[in-house]
Amino acid sequence: MSLDIARLVAFSGLSATSVQISVTSSNISNADTTGYTKKTAAQSSTVTNGVGTGVTVTGITSTVDKLLLKSLTGATSDLGAADTTNTYLTSLEKLYGSTSSSSSSSTGTSLANSIASLESALSSLASTPSSASLQSNAISALDDVASQLRETSSGIQKLRANADQDIASSIDGVNDDLQQIANLNAEIKQTAAAGQSTADLEDQRNTALQDIASKMNISYFTASNGDLQIYTTSGQALVDSTAHTISYTAAANVTASTTYTAGSSSSGFSAITVNGVDITSQITGGDIGALITLRDKTLPAAQSQLDQLAQQLASAMNGVSNSASSVPAPTGLTGTTSVTSSTALSATGTVRVAVTDQSGNLVSYGDLDLSSYSTVGDLVTAINGISGLSASVDADGHLSITATGSGNGVAINEMTSSVGSSGEGFSRYFGLNDLVTGTSASDIAVNSSILSGTKELQLATLDASSSLTVGSTVLSSGSATVVNAFYNALTDSRTFASTGGLAATTGSFADYASAIVADVASKSSQASSSYTAKETAQSTYASSLSSQSGVNLDEESAKLSTLQNKYSAASALIQAINSMYSALLTAVQST
Repeated sequence: MSLDIARLVAFSGLSATSVQISVTSSNISNADTTGYTKKTAAQSSTVTNGVGTGVTVTGITSTVDKLLLKSLTGATSDLGAADTTNTYLTSLEKLYGSTSSSSSSSTGTSLANSIASLESALSSLASTPSSASLQSNAISALDDVASQLRETSSGIQKLRANADQDIASSIDGVNDDLQQIANLNAEIKQTAAAGQSTADLEDQRNTALQDIASKMNISYFTASNGDLQIYTTSGQALVDSTAHTISYTAAANVTASTTYTAGSSSSGFSAITVNGVDITSQITGGDIGALITLRDKTLPAAQSQLDQLAQQLASAMNGVSNSASSVPAPTGLTGTTSVTSSTALSATGTVRVAVTDQSGNLVSYGDLDLSSYSTVGDLVTAINGISGLSASVDADGHLSITATGSGNGVAINEMTSSVGSSGEGFSRYFGLNDLVTGTSASDIAVNSSILSGTKELQLATLDASSSLTVGSTVLSSGSATVVNAFYNALTDSRTFASTGGLAATTGSFADYASAIVADVASKSSQASSSYTAKETAQSTYASSLSSQSGVNLDEESAKLSTLQNKYSAASALIQAINSMYSALLTAVQST
């Protein structure tokens, strides 16, 4: 071998080793960098005229198992969904309070415990119905139940609003990642065309890909030109030659009636779109997929359970209160059912409407045969025919009955009355003496007049004797009959329909409240278990990919030591060649 060739070999080895040392050093320094993969400086021998003239670095590459990467992407999407679901269901469970672990209602804060406290207050009141303090306790206990229902309902809607805002935030993050990938696609092609390594750029692109996967389920592939192309699961392009922006606007206000309806321009929640195409239903995984499910299914299901509890509670309490009266009777009764004078009246049986003084003594009364009236207007006319009473359909469309005499009040006994298709009593049908107002968990409340003390709790019953005598006592307070009716309505077994994923069941209100709390706790527990399983799966794939393409510090450190020795050897070889050149020159010059 000539000295020139030897020198070429030595210098090429020194240069190649220098590059390898640089790559290995970079591997070591980036060992903890997210998304970084081990880089390798590939080299090959150079041959000139059939003679080896050294080595050259042909490129710096990293080897990433494509199947492992795809598996990791799917697992990352699953983990993103499980994490979000677990977080939200943990928050939902907290809204319901803690359940008592004993028979004492004071040891828990759940709805079931609040209802148990109401049962206890009514039981105490039954022993002394005339006690003002015990009546106040019962009203306060009922108000606590109604307040807790409203607060829990409000909490659910706040979680839905948060989910909607989080969808918008996550989509902003996805758009940033999509644009970054589009930019990296262009940069990778330019860098490759210049003959430079694209390995680090590909790492950055894969990191952005994983971030998108954590937020939504996607499909992707690398095109023949090197572009990473990303699509929704049904093929809507997110990144092809350019990035396609995902559009979404969060709702300004979220209530129980706010919903998403595909294809509806008046939907409460807007659609998630790309190039005008609604892709909402295509997003079923990742953070966004979980948020959509929570906002549109899981949380509304919880709301529907609360609504059934609130509606049946209001119906049960009002069923009793409308068969009773306070003492003194209120000066006027205004219903809650919307009617007009021309509304058809489908009713049978007899109802007694009376005027009483503040002591509960009879001033006047009338027994009305409801089958005689075809419209609400006919009924109003009949009530106006009773001395001391004035009836009308007010400006809000509600039946109103007022005692015209100073200090007098209106009392009703539903007798045998049956009104409407469900056969409700007269007062109950029109909602004239409701103890509880509202139509759902979001607005259930104790009648404001009773809660403020303006109106007494209905604990008396208008005398149902066949005939009454003016001046006689027809309303007597202090009877436990109505209190027991309230208690029985609360504790008797009733049927609750299947709703919100909770099967149809029978039991008391406390039983159903416990079932609701247990259902939410079960879903929260399942979400926690799912999160743990998904985290393990994602970690396993991440570890496998790291083992295959990540940096092993021990291995790289040993490699660096070997390369340093090779560098030293190449340097020593160059020095030896230089010495030989010097000796050769000296020999030539001396001849």
